[in-house]
Amino acid sequence: MQIAFDIGIVILAYLFGSIPFGLLIVKLKTGKDIREVESGRTGGTNAMRAAGFWAGFATAILDILKGALAVWVSQWLTPNSDWVHVLTPIAAILGHNYSIFLAERGENGRFRLRGGAGGAPSVGGAMGLWPASILFILPLGMLTFFTVGIASITTMAVALFAIIGFAIRALLFDGQWVDVWYGVGAEILLIWALRPNLKKLFEGNERVVKYSLNGWLRARREARDSSNS
Repeated sequence: MQIAFDIGIVILAYLFGSIPFGLLIVKLKTGKDIREVESGRTGGTNAMRAAGFWAGFATAILDILKGALAVWVSQWLTPNSDWVHVLTPIAAILGHNYSIFLAERGENGRFRLRGGAGGAPSVGGAMGLWPASILFILPLGMLTFFTVGIASITTMAVALFAIIGFAIRALLFDGQWVDVWYGVGAEILLIWALRPNLKKLFEGNERVVKYSLNGWLRARREARDSSNS
């Protein structure tokens, strides 16, 4: 009976993670379908491209809360099931990336589920498991974004920061090693979702944000090369 209850909680977390806040916010603000803009993903970065900074910011906050609430609800319903507490934010990331509410058939006729890349709900999942983690994951994520200037690298980095933070906590303090596995699972899901971006990254074609340090240096280099030609 308890196993069935735990499975039900994980499924509920997947359904909650499937709510496409980016699609809803962009649709309400601009009337656009975010799936037809740039990358076609429903996360905060693409929402910002489709409808501006505040749409992206609101999407990111709500997506972070998806991961955090998945943990908090599971902790409330099953306080002694550590693995359920870890699996629910994983399920929320899975729902975010492959939303049951965004099922469709692609151009080749194959069934697929659309969604985001999972960065924001992975931050939320870490915050749910260890609230203080937001104090280093978010600043480090922002530092990565505004220096490297590549959204896909930032997305993968936040799960890496969670792994490192949870491992240090388990080694030196009273943290649980099971939480480290949350970071590992989140990282795997993020890398899988970002396969197209990784291909562009290796080819040197991945988009660099112009208001990052990398983007600024690249713009300066291009301007210098243009003036010398």
